Amino acid sequence: MQNSRLIPRGLTIGYVSERTGLPPSAIRFYEDEGLVFPDRTAAGHRRYTRGDLRRLSFVMISQGLGFSIAEIREALCDLPQDRAPTKRDWARISQRFGATLDDRIARMQSLRARLDGCIGCGCLSLKTCALYNPRDRAARRGAGPRYLMGDMPDAAQS
Repeated sequence: MQNSRLIPRGLTIGYVSERTGLPPSAIRFYEDEGLVFPDRTAAGHRRYTRGDLRRLSFVMISQGLGFSIAEIREALCDLPQDRAPTKRDWARISQRFGATLDDRIARMQSLRARLDGCIGCGCLSLKTCALYNPRDRAARRGAGPRYLMGDMPDAAQS
């Protein structure tokens, strides 16, 4: 059933909180971060637009996918502040984020395949194992699990 409560001209922070599920403190934080731009009443109360609801929803989804506030802000900077974004506006963002998501998916699938092989083997000591690292030779390449991150063992190590 529809909420019969009248919606004031410009959405209050309470209404935006109710609609998005975000606490008012998070909405104010996103304002401070330049992700939403509410108007102010003469009394200083924030008033949001329906476009802000969409922006906040996008922020929530994007953060859940691992995007940083800076990445989200950069994507949203192309959206108009004076009107609700159109399908074309969102398509531009989708295309940009899609490439990043495709790259992340490919890296996660590669990692999963490497971990599956390692877990399936169980020995962690074969010369053919991607984790095999005698005398910690992989440390020359930097910190972290170098072979799982995509580095290949030197031919001399095999």
